[in-house]
Amino acid sequence: MNNLSLALEGAWKVLLASVLLGAGLPALFALGIRSLAYGAGGEASGRRPSPAGTAGGYACFAVVLIGVVLGITFIVATGFGKALSFEHVYPTIVDKH
Repeated sequence: MNNLSLALEGAWKVLLASVLLGAGLPALFALGIRSLAYGAGGEASGRRPSPAGTAGGYACFAVVLIGVVLGITFIVATGFGKALSFEHVYPTIVDKH
């Protein structure tokens, strides 16, 4: 029974990561596009221009960009035998233990 619970725990982590990264980042990017259209106003959204929409769009793009950069950093660090650590709040590359 212990092996089954260990396998289910690993499967749950993989499922969560795939939903967040596989669907979450593209959905956030689409929300950023929609927010920029709202910020532009006019024919894009049928409303007046809104600076809040533009700021929201750029915030969405910043989160997506941070996710992509962290993903690439994780892949490169792993390739060099290192690990990505969030021990000091911000990500650092450390030796694997």
